Amino acid sequence: MRMEQLRRTWGPVIAALVLLAGLLILPTGYEGALTYQNADRVRAEVLETDESSIIDTGLIRSGEQRCTVRLLGGLFEGQTVTAINRLDGSLAQDKIFAPGDIAFVVVSHSGDQISTVTMTDHYRLDKEALLAGAFLLLLVAFAGATGVRAVLSFVVTILMMWKVLVPCLLRGWNPVWVALALVLVLTVLILSLIYGFDRRCLAASAGAALGIAVTAVLGVVFTDLFQIHGAVMESSESLLYAGYQNLDLTKIFMASIFLGSSGAVMDLSVDICSAVHEVVQKRPDIGPREAIASGFAVGRAACGSTTTTLLLAYSGSYIALLMVFMAQGTPVEFILNYKYVAAEIVHTVVGSFGLVTVAPLTAITSGLLLTRGGRRKAVCAPEPENAQR
Repeated sequence: MRMEQLRRTWGPVIAALVLLAGLLILPTGYEGALTYQNADRVRAEVLETDESSIIDTGLIRSGEQRCTVRLLGGLFEGQTVTAINRLDGSLAQDKIFAPGDIAFVVVSHSGDQISTVTMTDHYRLDKEALLAGAFLLLLVAFAGATGVRAVLSFVVTILMMWKVLVPCLLRGWNPVWVALALVLVLTVLILSLIYGFDRRCLAASAGAALGIAVTAVLGVVFTDLFQIHGAVMESSESLLYAGYQNLDLTKIFMASIFLGSSGAVMDLSVDICSAVHEVVQKRPDIGPREAIASGFAVGRAACGSTTTTLLLAYSGSYIALLMVFMAQGTPVEFILNYKYVAAEIVHTVVGSFGLVTVAPLTAITSGLLLTRGGRRKAVCAPEPENAQR
């Protein structure tokens, strides 16, 4: 019995570690796709700046900033050179450097001679690593072994997205089927890390998979009905201009709908499954109908807050756009009819459909699967003393 328990508990961890190792060594196939091959991408410390070539026109700054920098890595480490920071008049893209800043630069060279040095952006990787490390430490400190499993699932998810999903989409594979397969694999893996290989994992995975399937179908249907082109996604047109004219941006947009809501769907399925399991543990004699009713009750309470969470997650990045609409006095009916606004409505409402449907579906799968296990345990257990009397 103990070996069986160890297999259920550590089996998913071993499987995740094997998958993690495979993903780490898996090539994307695009490692050699750099635009400039004879170039170093290194850190550099800004020593001096020259803004005499910058032209200020109201809020717009154009021209170029010249920076004297010391290279902190690469073939020319330690050398002091002049780097160019070009300004295109875009507040979102342009950046200004000051002495003491650490920047990322591209050093183009021919043999052992530097051709040009271009400033790309401020160096942020060390701060990002600090932030991620603090989060992971807090997660492990608070949740213990469960936190370690959460970190493992977090890393595997990132690698699956970068090493599997993105390369497959770039190769022109069907985005809907690829994203659906990836989400289902991640669902089973993440839920098995939470529950182990037992009935709870099966019940929660089944409910989440059904909810994601509903979201996928509705996403495809309403993207067509709303006549939304996938070019509404940020930077999507750049893919076409980069030589990937064969990509179906609209199908990629469809895939992004259920991909974006899958995390919330999994979260809600865990809540419902855990609630039903707790009820079954307290009442081993409970029938499937009562267990399902309990799951429905928990689902009704959870759906309201979860759908609002999804709405805030999607709309938070568009607060500036909403301010522009209000500042210009744009009528609400015009706002709702714009293509990019309609695209976000599809994202939010269809994703919410998945959340609303996953609650009853997980309640049903949990009620059917967990109560049967509870009955078997009840039959095998000895009768209480009161019953014998």
